[in-house]
Amino acid sequence: MVQLLIASLAGCTALDRDASREASAAATEPLVHHYGLGTSPTAMELAAWDRDVRPDGLGLPSGSGTVPRGESLYEKQCQHCHGAEGQGGPFDRLAGRIPADAFPFIEDPNAPRTIGSYWPYATTIFDYVLRAMPMERPGSLTNEEVYSLTAYLLFLNELVDRDVLLDATSLAAIRMPARDRFTRDDRVGGGDIR
Repeated sequence: MVQLLIASLAGCTALDRDASREASAAATEPLVHHYGLGTSPTAMELAAWDRDVRPDGLGLPSGSGTVPRGESLYEKQCQHCHGAEGQGGPFDRLAGRIPADAFPFIEDPNAPRTIGSYWPYATTIFDYVLRAMPMERPGSLTNEEVYSLTAYLLFLNELVDRDVLLDATSLAAIRMPARDRFTRDDRVGGGDIR
């Protein structure tokens, strides 16, 4: 954890990933010695965390998953936090749609923000599960497991059929009900943002 914090503080934001990894490793070395904490991350450690998926699917890895496999994984890995069939537990409810795919969140701030009612991109499910789940072991799932869990969550929200084979192409093609309910942030940064 300290390694990641130090890497973040060192500024791992360059667009060129290879240059970013080298620069981060070099930049963290003085911090490690100055504060006496942790070690500099290796290129392999940085590569393990340097993965992201864009809304259009760029960055989705190879692999595939199915609803039945996702259901089995969900029961073992997710149900204790998110409830049976994604209906909620100690943590967020994941499944459920609002009739006619209404978007009542301004009028009713307590309306359930589920994958089917609020999330604008299906690829975000994959990205989030890949990075942050399960809570006690984030990042421990394989690509196939994440595709399967994503397929199951989409199935629970009536967005895919039970027999779907979810992969990078089919996942990126899914159009979520809330997709057009958000405004794209097209600011360029710098002096344009006040």
